[in-house]
Amino acid sequence: MVGRAGGQERERRRSRVPAGGSLVVGLLCTVVLAGVGYVAWELRGIAANRADGDPAQGVYQQDPERADKTAAAVLDGIVRDAPEPPTDGKAFAGGGSAADWRYAGWQPSDPLEARPAPADPAVGALFSPGGDGDPDHHCSAVVVHSPGGDLIATAAHCVYGGGFRTNLAFAPGYRDGVAPYGIWVPTRIDVDPRWTQDQDPDHDVAFLRLRRPGYPGQRLEDVTGAMALTLGAELPAPARLVGYPNFSEQPLECQNTAVPAGPTQVRLDCADVPNGTSGGPVTTGRTALIGVIGGRDGGGDEETSYSVRFGDDVRALYERSTTSPAP
Repeated sequence: MVGRAGGQERERRRSRVPAGGSLVVGLLCTVVLAGVGYVAWELRGIAANRADGDPAQGVYQQDPERADKTAAAVLDGIVRDAPEPPTDGKAFAGGGSAADWRYAGWQPSDPLEARPAPADPAVGALFSPGGDGDPDHHCSAVVVHSPGGDLIATAAHCVYGGGFRTNLAFAPGYRDGVAPYGIWVPTRIDVDPRWTQDQDPDHDVAFLRLRRPGYPGQRLEDVTGAMALTLGAELPAPARLVGYPNFSEQPLECQNTAVPAGPTQVRLDCADVPNGTSGGPVTTGRTALIGVIGGRDGGGDEETSYSVRFGDDVRALYERSTTSPAP
């Protein structure tokens, strides 16, 4: 499996795409197969959807007009915005869910492979419209409790590769072409500079602050609820991963014991966790977020998923993202 994101960057199983060169090489291979004119269009499309931002700091401030156009593109024939969000099982603001589950009765998946899951308001699909070679939704993400109530976590490779993606939109609780909690776009993206410099798999984490176009003042977390960032979780631990395959309109889940994979990575053995699930949450209980799919091998292979182990570096990234002045 090559990177669990999807499309040109292969962002899950994930052969990671180094900044700059490898992306161009991949497209040059397409020249032989499809003709120079097509590839030139692909290069223009991808370049148009990347920005330098501040790679030395790992920060990108999104242009509001550009973000609004992205939201409009998602809603124009890709996703339908439900007129009213459903209330049955809606996550509570600040973390938790009416459908929460506890350790009691927890069992590993049998067999140990991903299976369809109900949509969770605090988990969603990341879209990137605009001719960049990816499927409609290329990654997954999760709402994280924060002081501003506007934060999601995902894998860094979902938002930065050869530059910051400028065409991102998040649909929490996405299912079957419907965004029941609206479409949200970034105001700011934060990744560790060690990711922007050399895509270090031990720093494959990103935090994004979001807003909902047309709904000034509405806070994401008040609509969807959130998971609690959990640092230094003791392992082994019963765990669950969730993500959106880029070929499916509903999420998948798998449960198994999460174990350390060295000092900086978490490993969870589950088969058939495909491209597009990068950035999806790894939780113990339902709402204790201990990782996001990514890290080693771009997030895993046909039998195993990985995550960066949340510790001091993730704490620093979270604090930088949540305490920086509002864009």
